[in-house]
Amino acid sequence: MSQRYPHAQLPLAGERIEVAPGVFWLRMPLPFQLDHINLWLLRDGDGWTIIDTGFPDDGVRASWRQVIAGLDGPVRRLIVTHFHPDHLGLATWLQEETGAELSMTSGEFLTAHAVWHEVGGHGARFMVEQFRQHGLDEERLAKFAQRGSGYRKAVPALPEHYRRLLDGEVVLVDGKGWQIMVGHGHAPEHISLYCAELGVLISGDMLLPKISTNISVFAATPDADALRWYLDSLDQLNREIPDETLVLPSHGLPFFGVAARVQALHAHHAERLRALEDSCQDAPQSAAGLLDVLFQRALDTHQTMFAMGEAIAHLNYLEQAGRLSRSVDADGAIRYLRLQQQTAAH
Repeated sequence: MSQRYPHAQLPLAGERIEVAPGVFWLRMPLPFQLDHINLWLLRDGDGWTIIDTGFPDDGVRASWRQVIAGLDGPVRRLIVTHFHPDHLGLATWLQEETGAELSMTSGEFLTAHAVWHEVGGHGARFMVEQFRQHGLDEERLAKFAQRGSGYRKAVPALPEHYRRLLDGEVVLVDGKGWQIMVGHGHAPEHISLYCAELGVLISGDMLLPKISTNISVFAATPDADALRWYLDSLDQLNREIPDETLVLPSHGLPFFGVAARVQALHAHHAERLRALEDSCQDAPQSAAGLLDVLFQRALDTHQTMFAMGEAIAHLNYLEQAGRLSRSVDADGAIRYLRLQQQTAAH
């Protein structure tokens, strides 16, 4: 099945659109190039369950107040797919507004706290050193150091308690089972939720209809094969989710066509991997030196952060697949060379 889009009409601010029985689509603005996030509201008996929270902005808070005021029962549960600010940013505020219980995986809850407190290899100072090792110039490094991580501004407060969600667990919402599917690569333990009875997958950022989600390697796990983890997670979705399932993504329009989208994402990353490998044919290259290969456009400081993480993820994949070798120059920069080229020289 090719991709198709059954719900082209977008929800207005404070509006909800029913996309499946008891499943409602909300859309909130983001202050980035990616300018929106989709949030989901599930009927749950005489109350409601919210999936993800949106970014901490006064306009988003006003939209949430409008939505909550229009509900015919209390919000009892808040489920967060992963720790990124557009998903977790208003969790504490929504709990204060509604009294809802928070549910998420331990990997996401604990990572949020590590990033917020900048400990355990998480935070701006660790990122700056990681990017220095991968060849980023001092001018851009200085901008990152001055900018800081920004996570505390984007997540003003963190919950101190939560209900832990486990991979494979079935959560009952309005008497219907939603299977928790943990995916990797975009975040440590990102959850998607699948309801076979409704034929609906709330995919979060793991499966988006038009763009590939960011796959980054972070300073705390410098050798992580995050891209392979992501592609393996996509393959699991493709195996376990019927193709006629309605996919509700965090960005873009709801769509049908899991298999076609997974195939397209594999093809996209395979092409990017080939381009990087070819660029390492004649001389060792750093991640920073290959940004123009992966991203053929100007990048601001915010975009460069994601671009560096993604470049490292692709290079780790190629090294661990035996397609590139890795070395450290006299200046301390990590560089990569096509393995066949190095072998031929000997």
